[in-house]
Amino acid sequence: ERCKVLKVYNWADYIDEDVLREFPAWYKEQTGEDVRIIYQVFDINEIMLTKIERGHEDFDVVCPSEYIIERMMKKKLLKPINRNFGKTPDYLGNLSPYIQGQLNKMSLPGMRTTDYVAAYMWGTTGLLYNVKEVKRKDVESWYCLWNPKFRNRILMKDSYRDAFGTAVIFAHAAELEAGKVTVEDLMNDNSREAVDLAEKYLKEMKPNIAGWETDFGKEIMTKGKAWINLTWSGDAVWAMEEAEAIGVQLDYVVPKEGSNIWYDGWVIPKYARNEKAASYFINYLCRPDIALRNMDATGYVCAVATPEIFEAKVDDGIEQVSDLSYFFGEGMGADSVHINPVQYPDRKVVERCAMIRDFGSDTEYVLEMWSHVKGDNLNSSLVVFIFAVFGALFVWTICRRYKAYQHKKNRHRRCKRR
Repeated sequence: ERCKVLKVYNWADYIDEDVLREFPAWYKEQTGEDVRIIYQVFDINEIMLTKIERGHEDFDVVCPSEYIIERMMKKKLLKPINRNFGKTPDYLGNLSPYIQGQLNKMSLPGMRTTDYVAAYMWGTTGLLYNVKEVKRKDVESWYCLWNPKFRNRILMKDSYRDAFGTAVIFAHAAELEAGKVTVEDLMNDNSREAVDLAEKYLKEMKPNIAGWETDFGKEIMTKGKAWINLTWSGDAVWAMEEAEAIGVQLDYVVPKEGSNIWYDGWVIPKYARNEKAASYFINYLCRPDIALRNMDATGYVCAVATPEIFEAKVDDGIEQVSDLSYFFGEGMGADSVHINPVQYPDRKVVERCAMIRDFGSDTEYVLEMWSHVKGDNLNSSLVVFIFAVFGALFVWTICRRYKAYQHKKNRHRRCKRR
């Protein structure tokens, strides 16, 4: 029976498995109703969106990134979250007002974003680097990605938006320093001139790139096989912990020019068939204890900003002091706190970052640029090899067909003799 099923569509490795397993019992306790979870994962926002748009999949709750949320709102693909939880507390009030405010920048007339989305995880895009091989001063600027001394030592996220943002920011580094432009303006400039400029810079960067990755970069970094990885802060936390266990020291920095700050959130698609369980599931994930477990399991930072989270994350063993009052609010002492600066960026870091908005109809042109950049990544020897392989296959196919023809002709002759 469909009302007893909750279909969840999420990023891989993005939730504590026990949290998932325990939800049906909690839901039964709150509502008296049974539910079982069907859980699927995706690794690219656009793949998830395509499935939702076609209406062939009736997922009840999905976890897109902010720009896809904006696109889904524009296309009227979302249902509002029902916050009528009866006897159950409304945990959505635990979400950081700062994160809520950022998401509400995407609101449309008659559609406030936070009525349709509950923020889940958030973070920055920056550089994970091998401390033994790379000096911190080298990665404090995006220039390191173009620095020839790191040729074949850099891994890039296979993310056209992060690549585009990085390229246009570095291309305008002087203007940024002079205060003539902002990171937000640059990353959301979808003009042909901006896209062409990004393509130019990304092609100039390519000789330094050892590979484009979506998930394996953090593992390669832990093994010391690459020195620099443009990555997301949560992946950096995971990699740093894993590398430390095997004696490899990694660190993470958001370059001085600025970067992307991103937000993922839970939404209910218009084709959902169990809105009630979906709303309860979203509410469940906003509980402080559940948020902590998901953070510990993934390395990412939840948008929940309660005293319980603050107390659990303060670490006096960390030397750096950060200002997190923008996230936790006033009154907790968060304006000067010892806390993991990779997970929780200092106010000054956040101030030089910005959210990338939906590119709308210009998305196709940006994707075309990205295909040019990656398609041109083949060197001449590789091209020769590919042509040689295809040539051999062509000759083999012709020979096989000729032999088949000869066999058929000889067989026909034998039949005639009979």
